[in-house]
Amino acid sequence: MGFLLYVALPLALLTGLAWTVRRVIAGSFQGQIGAAFRAMPMTAAFGLTVVSIYVIGALCAPVLAPYGESQVFDEFNLFPGENPAFVLGTDQLGRDLLTRLLYGGRNTIGIAFITTILAFLLGATLGFLAATLGGWLDQALSRAIDVLMAIPQLIFALLLITILGQSTLNMILVIAVLDSTRVFRLARAVGGTIIVMDYIEAARLRGEGLGYLIFREILPNAAAPLLAEFGLRFCFVFLLIAALSFLGIGIQPPLADWGTMVRELSIYIAYAEYGDWQAASLPLLPASAIALLTVAVNFVVDWMLDRHAGLKS
Repeated sequence: MGFLLYVALPLALLTGLAWTVRRVIAGSFQGQIGAAFRAMPMTAAFGLTVVSIYVIGALCAPVLAPYGESQVFDEFNLFPGENPAFVLGTDQLGRDLLTRLLYGGRNTIGIAFITTILAFLLGATLGFLAATLGGWLDQALSRAIDVLMAIPQLIFALLLITILGQSTLNMILVIAVLDSTRVFRLARAVGGTIIVMDYIEAARLRGEGLGYLIFREILPNAAAPLLAEFGLRFCFVFLLIAALSFLGIGIQPPLADWGTMVRELSIYIAYAEYGDWQAASLPLLPASAIALLTVAVNFVVDWMLDRHAGLKS
């Protein structure tokens, strides 16, 4: 009964909602949008629906949350259903878990999105420059990227954040630089394929500059693989931020985030020894939110890859 209530029922509702949204949009729009939704598999529809719900929840967290992000109450260690004023209960400090979950999504998703954008701006720019100019710049950047990628990302992030200091800004900059190495490799490979095309040579013969070649010729033709890679990189950045927060060096208090919530609520796992599975399952709230978003984004990315022939290889 517990599994049906907390896992199977929400997934069934989300699947039904995804099917309905796909049917409505496919029937309401003509042309490419309608055709895309009609051909969309249920996994992609499910992923888009979940991602949309997360985005709405993140943007509207101050409106949807019943209390303030750091508001503390006298009633602590309340479990779901014990007090109607706190739907999901309260933690050991007396903070409302529903509020923390909503604000945690706002902070974790928002910071991961900003970090991914910075990683793409840095990695794609350097990758396209290396592919376009070649020579010593290509070799220098490629060897530097190889060195950075040789070190495990989580360990390197822990080391750099420890040296620079624990702050949200430092975490964003460190992760953006480390994750830009993966974007660089993709942008360089795609740019190297495009740069040998005839229309690039024609643009060079016309006397077009470096900026024109990158932004008017290479970038539009590389948009599809980069967009798919953005979804994958967002997942990795999102999980890395949650992991760093779980270790205590990620998003810092008083900001709420899901990684920190998993760490703070993990003390309730001990209640399983006494048969109190409701209390022991509290860490699954933020953990399930992390897992569901990761799966949903991957569903959408897989659909995008399927729509563009040859990208998976």
